[in-house]
Amino acid sequence: MTDQPQLTPEMLVPRMGEYLIQKGLITPEDLQRALDYQQEEVAKGNRPILGEALVALKLVERSQLDQAVTEQIIQLRSALQAANRTLERRVEERTAELQNALARVSELSQLKSNFVSNISHELRTPLTHIKGYLELLVSESLGAISEEQRHALQVSQNSAGKLETLIEDLIMVSLASRGEMSISLGNVDIHRVASLVVKSAAEKAEKRGVSLNSMIDDDVPPVQADSQKIAWVLNHLIDNGIKFTPSGGRVIVSVKREGENLVVVSVTDTGIGIPTERQKDIFEPFHQLDGSSTRHHGGTGLGLSLVREIIEAHGSMIEVQSLEGRGSSFRFPLLAVVK
Repeated sequence: MTDQPQLTPEMLVPRMGEYLIQKGLITPEDLQRALDYQQEEVAKGNRPILGEALVALKLVERSQLDQAVTEQIIQLRSALQAANRTLERRVEERTAELQNALARVSELSQLKSNFVSNISHELRTPLTHIKGYLELLVSESLGAISEEQRHALQVSQNSAGKLETLIEDLIMVSLASRGEMSISLGNVDIHRVASLVVKSAAEKAEKRGVSLNSMIDDDVPPVQADSQKIAWVLNHLIDNGIKFTPSGGRVIVSVKREGENLVVVSVTDTGIGIPTERQKDIFEPFHQLDGSSTRHHGGTGLGLSLVREIIEAHGSMIEVQSLEGRGSSFRFPLLAVVK
């Protein structure tokens, strides 16, 4: 980008000497005499302006000089007004262009949200049929099956379950993007919710060789929350901790009271960690820290985006602290129900 020249009065109106020549009040030779006179006075330590030099040399009358200065001031003001009008018009044009661009972005965002929502709902019906018939086959309601067939059907059931979770996540994302995520607040026994989620994740942690422990205060009070959605948040954070922690590492779920009105929930792991410069990116929809075709960890990149949406819908905020190669900690406060 090149530097723009500084705006000067001479760019808008002619210089005084040139203007006086144009007016026919002096000749080019008169102007040169005045300039020479200026140089001589400067050498003596004086600094006369051009107009004063012309008057001192009796090349113009004082009244003629005053009139020329007045005309130039009027021209300068008119030129500035014209420049301002041009600038205002350009600002209006650029503002209109920006507003149109923003409207288009908003329209595209809405179309994307509607598309995701519609497709997700349309996938529900055939998936329900698939799950139903898989259950009938596994239970041998449609006839006897071999152990190999049972194993294949159970793998299919697991895949259908993952697909169902993905569809539900997509629906939740589309609702959140339209500000339609519903939160049903009530008095929630956060001790019980956290314990159940930890228990349900224990088998997966064991298979991964990861130690999963909970540190839940016995006297922790109930909280104002949506029980199902907070359970979903905890389940996802624990699942992430297990997924990104190598065998031999640990994941700790903590629920502690802070002061009279807050209960702080945190999930901490000793996993691969998150680079500092990318910690804000992880909450963006469909974001993956490792977006390569050979990435080691699965997932759609929807989870943490939904975690943030759910926590913020509770009037809270989720914080992340992480060191690359040392692990991560996600924590959020919830309002305690004080009796």
